[in-house]
Formats: sequence, structure tokens, C-alpha cells
Amino acid sequence: MTVYGIHASHEQIHPADLLTAVRRAEEAGFGAAMSSDHFSPWSARQGQSGFAWSWLGAALQATGLPFGVVTAPGQRYHPAITAQAIGTLAAMNPGRFWAALGTGEASNEHITGDGWPRKDVRTARLRECVDVIRALLSGEEVSHDGLVTVDRAKLWTLPGEVTLLIGAAVSPATARWCAEWADGLITVNAPPERLREVADAYRDAGGKGKLHLQVHLSWADDDDTALAIAHEQWRTNVFRPPVCWDLELAEHFDVVAEHVTPAEVAEVVNVSSDLKWHAERLNEYASLGFEEIYLHHVGQDLIPFVDAFGEHVLPEVTA
Repeated sequence: MTVYGIHASHEQIHPADLLTAVRRAEEAGFGAAMSSDHFSPWSARQGQSGFAWSWLGAALQATGLPFGVVTAPGQRYHPAITAQAIGTLAAMNPGRFWAALGTGEASNEHITGDGWPRKDVRTARLRECVDVIRALLSGEEVSHDGLVTVDRAKLWTLPGEVTLLIGAAVSPATARWCAEWADGLITVNAPPERLREVADAYRDAGGKGKLHLQVHLSWADDDDTALAIAHEQWRTNVFRPPVCWDLELAEHFDVVAEHVTPAEVAEVVNVSSDLKWHAERLNEYASLGFEEIYLHHVGQDLIPFVDAFGEHVLPEVTA
């Protein structure tokens, strides 16, 4: 049966309010949660960006939910530090934590002052990081010289079981590449035919584990309000790669999004006041083979969304 979780967007919501929301989500019947991991929001209007790893420790303690995080080792995080963070959370919360690894975005990684590599270099760097992280989590001492450098690193606190490292992909090509190393795949909502291509590419290449999907949605009591929320908060997130990978500052995203229309936002966010319509979309995603689906209400007030979906949507999609 498909698991339906809540997405915690640190770029939009204060971490204390996010903690309140995930606790409420557990009470409302959500079965899991996942977290973003950003240094910067996508827009000055979003206005937050708490440190995910601190928050995850609190959220795992405050709930009984399993949690995941989407993170980018290699520039802002040395892979040995990522491995230590993963290992500690997994050791303290057996079977409840996974990490999805991606190549990152300049908006988070430029803070180191290092140059932002080409996509092919970022991909090769991530592959090195995956090997380093896996070896460290298995208890090995690791030295490595390449796009990342590691000198005699060893984790002294290890999880008691294998921690899943999930591949993050938005294209069939990246999904096929993830199949070489990942314990599962995560992507974001797109037209069903595109999602099918990504899922099939991963499976056809031998990809193992579960398929995870993050769904951007906006719900309110009426359609106009739902669309206004989506446009106000998420119009900086409509741009395809490489734009979303390569812009550096929230102000840059706000400038390029000045003329994005509400209709354009509705192409990448599921916008409706009709809870049955949202349930139908979620059932459609589940029919494509996605086994864990994480709902990201793009507004900044999560409690009405959590309560409405807990009462009316989750019973429909889990029946």
C-alpha cells in the first residue's frame, strides 16, 4: 500500500512551526515525512531556511514518523560530514531515516566561495560522494583523492542496520544513472507521462527499492485563494534546469519570476479547492508505481491543509 507523507519545506516555514505541523500530520494520519535541506529560500517572500539536520533530530524525537531528507554532498557538505549526520540519526532512530542524494543547486552551494561546477562534474562528484558515504556507513576507514578529498575518515558511531541512500532525479537520464547505485528513487510531480518515463527508466536500468514522489500542491477553501497562494509562494519554482540549478540568490529568482503568471504556476503545482480532485491526482500517481508520496502544500500555513487532507483525502487514497 502506498504511504502518504508530508513534506517539510524549510525555505518557507520557521522550523518551530514545521515541527508543530509534522506532529499534527502524524495525528491526522500521515504515515511519513520528508525534509528539504537548503541554505537559501527560492524567494525573499518565502523568507526562511532553517538547518535541516538540527530540525530532523527534533522531529524524529517528537514523532514516531519515518523521515527522509534530500541533500547534496560534495560542496557545502563534505561527504564525511554527511555520512556522520546520516549515521547518527539512523543510529538513534533505527529504521526511520533515509537520505536522498542529489547534485545540488548553486543557490545553496555558492556560499563556500568555490566555483559552481558543470553538471557533468557535479554528477561525477556526487558519485564519488556516494561511494565515500556508503563505505563510511559500513564502518570502513576511507581515504579518497578525486573531486572530493577524504583523509583517513572513520565513523565511530554507526547505525545498526543499512541506511537507505535514495537517488534524486527529474529526468529519465538521471534516473537511469541513479539505478547504478541507489536504494530507491525520488522525483517531483510532473505530467503523468513524464513521471512514467522517469519511473520506467529507473526500473528498466535495474533500479531497486521504492519509488518516492514529492507532490507540490495548493489547497484552500476556494480556487482563487488556492491559486493566489501558489502564485505568491511558488512562482520562483517554475523554471526548468539549468535555470533552477544555476541561479545563486533568492533575489535572482524573484527577478526572473516577475512576469510568471498564475496559470504558469498551476502547470507545476496541483491547485484546487476540491479535495476529491486532489485525491484523484494522488491515486493517479500511485497507479504509476510510486510507493511513497509526500505532499507539499506550497502555502505557509500548513495546519488547515493537514486537517483537511487528514479528514477527507487520506481516507480516500488509503481505502
